[in-house]
Amino acid sequence: MTTFERIKELAKKQGKSLNKVEEELGYGKNVLYRLKNTNPSADRLEEIADYFNVSVDYLLGREEKTSLAEKHGVFAFDGEPVSDEEVEFLKSVLAAKRATEKK
Repeated sequence: MTTFERIKELAKKQGKSLNKVEEELGYGKNVLYRLKNTNPSADRLEEIADYFNVSVDYLLGREEKTSLAEKHGVFAFDGEPVSDEEVEFLKSVLAAKRATEKK
């Protein structure tokens, strides 16, 4: 899968058109479509990865897992998907608990 195809898939998962993603990122029209034939700069890759909350390595096809939840093996809780924000929250709760236990 190409970088363009990954971006298109991520946009679709969020229910957004590529034009809407371009608008939200402050890009001109068809910037993302041009990635079919050109390679994006490192800065642009980083912006897009941050926008979709994935790694640059995911966009480049170097890794298959898109989220922190997948990387940490947490996929669902009580039948609902666990978001990256929830994973970060759980990590902070555990860190606080461990800090109080050391006192």
